Amino acid sequence: MLSEKMERAFNEQLKWEFYSAYLYLSMAAYFDSVNLPGFSKWMKAQAVEESMHAMKFYNFINERGGRVILQEIDQPPTEWDSPLAVMEFALAHEQEVTKRINTLMELAQIEKDHASQIFLQWFVTEQVEEEDSFGSIVAQMRLVKDSPEALFMIDRELASRNIDFTALSEEVQ
Repeated sequence: MLSEKMERAFNEQLKWEFYSAYLYLSMAAYFDSVNLPGFSKWMKAQAVEESMHAMKFYNFINERGGRVILQEIDQPPTEWDSPLAVMEFALAHEQEVTKRINTLMELAQIEKDHASQIFLQWFVTEQVEEEDSFGSIVAQMRLVKDSPEALFMIDRELASRNIDFTALSEEVQ
């Protein structure tokens, strides 16, 4: 059974994961508006992934005898100065998510909640991957600076990312 502290913290993270999905959809819309469909597709896939993360928290709260309490989600930003600014913002966002996951892990340790620690370990590992993915894209964009040709090459590469709807449907169940 989840302690009240863990339940509150997990519900807050559930909201944060849905906010992340909302943020990445906003970024996808920005990329659509500047005719970068590969960046948009990549962000849409990221939004689906964040929704999957949210559902992991939703299901875990329920499995541990807690109660899911959905909270208000803030409006994400809608405008950025450049495609690079979007990706830098996304990287900073993922770094904040990492801090939040680490704080949850610390709380689970304090609460001596071993099941939550095991559950959160997946997210600790996932955040390493998330920061690496965004960090690599940001590094490439910084390297090519203002080269439209290079930006379009990155856009084409990002377009190859596919959304795994099978994994999403499994998380929702």
